[in-house]
Amino acid sequence: MEKENKIEKSEKEKKVAVVTIIGRPSSGKSTFLNVATGENVSIVSAVPQTTRNAIRGIVNTSLGQLVFVDTPGYHDSEKKMNLRMRSVVSERLSESDLVLYVVDTTREIGEEERLILEFLWSYQKKTVVALNKIDCDNSKKDAVKAKIREVLLEIPEERFVFVSAKNDLGIDETLRALYSLAPTGEMLYGEEFYTDQEVDFRIAEVIRGEAINRLEKEIPHCIYVRIDDLEMRSERKVWCRASLCVESESQKGIVIGKGASMIKAIRVESIKRLRKIFDWKIDLDLQVRVDKNWRQKDRVLDKILR
Repeated sequence: MEKENKIEKSEKEKKVAVVTIIGRPSSGKSTFLNVATGENVSIVSAVPQTTRNAIRGIVNTSLGQLVFVDTPGYHDSEKKMNLRMRSVVSERLSESDLVLYVVDTTREIGEEERLILEFLWSYQKKTVVALNKIDCDNSKKDAVKAKIREVLLEIPEERFVFVSAKNDLGIDETLRALYSLAPTGEMLYGEEFYTDQEVDFRIAEVIRGEAINRLEKEIPHCIYVRIDDLEMRSERKVWCRASLCVESESQKGIVIGKGASMIKAIRVESIKRLRKIFDWKIDLDLQVRVDKNWRQKDRVLDKILR
């Protein structure tokens, strides 16, 4: 009986860790997460500051389970919403077992990067550095690595990994570096899970992602998605009423588009994406509404930043 218990315990206990991903806006955090999990867990866009929440993606391998938390891009700003986004990053770092620092090697080490380096100084023992975008012609990977090593002196060479998240290069090496630091324990999620996002949150993020990648200039930053109603109408069918909220009437007109062409495209493409994610048929009623100055309202920020 004692031998059986030991075998059962060894089968349950693998390398398990919660990993917070940190980096500047557009450094490739969301792309890394999506490639590592093999699913579109987080919005990927050329628009900076796309990620607003701490989004979980789960990687299961023979070595164990890594639960990644993709955080908003860490940058210097005193705007209310940006301050709230930075607080999300700080909270997740203090709660996590490990840290993955994703760096865009095509950019020089600037003031925002120095803020992150100062912030990570206390977390060096549990940090892996992914030097991303090495496939780009303007990558300065060696120079950027040298600058980071001047500050993060306690991180050994084997925890600096050259990566191209877009091309799936260095992902496995990064995972192995994280597993080498991860403690042993029981799995936090079943092996069939790749995210723990709730249905309404996933639907809202898909809609927001489709909107962001079709709209220009400042409009993407002025949008949030509100799920107004969600009903399971049969075993295979879900009906959802959602609102794309903007800050002004002029923005509403842009999001609707000429002859409602823009909102129709966002709705149709969102449904296509959602039907790939879920086993159910998704019916989506999508409207555009004005919520003036929502980025300054705590009631809205409390709902969308979590």
